[in-house]
Amino acid sequence: MTNLGARTGEATLDALLARVAAGETAAFRDLYARTSARVHGMVLRVLRDPGYSEETTQEIYLQVWHNAGNFDPDKGSALSWLITLAHRRAIDRVRSEQSSTNREGAYGAANWSADFDSVSDEVASREDAREVADCLGTLTEVQRSSVTLAYYGGLTYREVAERLSVALPTVKSRIRDGLGRLKDCLGVRAHA
Repeated sequence: MTNLGARTGEATLDALLARVAAGETAAFRDLYARTSARVHGMVLRVLRDPGYSEETTQEIYLQVWHNAGNFDPDKGSALSWLITLAHRRAIDRVRSEQSSTNREGAYGAANWSADFDSVSDEVASREDAREVADCLGTLTEVQRSSVTLAYYGGLTYREVAERLSVALPTVKSRIRDGLGRLKDCLGVRAHA
């Protein structure tokens, strides 16, 4: 195409975009027919997946239909504007897919469970629960009630203090002392 032909083509696309901004569907059809191959090609080069590329190209043209009024011919040609939209949308799609993959991987890792012997796991769990119950019996009544409300009842320090009608620092002290005694009773060693 000659330089004059290229400028004429750019002017035609600029005019089509102005008509699309005015809501003319025929202008949109013409704009799509003239530019979709280049836009789709740009998207396909970035995404490398035909299905995602087609979907993303549709999203781009939907964006063009809604935002054609944002095109400013003083800042560049209509085709440059379309290609820039296409590139940005394709990059956003890559980032979105990567985030989705990362989330799925994190979820899978967090929820992965190895095969295990459920009988021995249940026995160990019951044994641990019995040991904790036995050790709770070694606490004073005020320590046991504070620890039980906080850890088994799921209450905050402030809620435990309100439930027991004692000052917040007193509850914190009771829980700290109770946990220390439980730790000693259960034979828990501090990690270095």
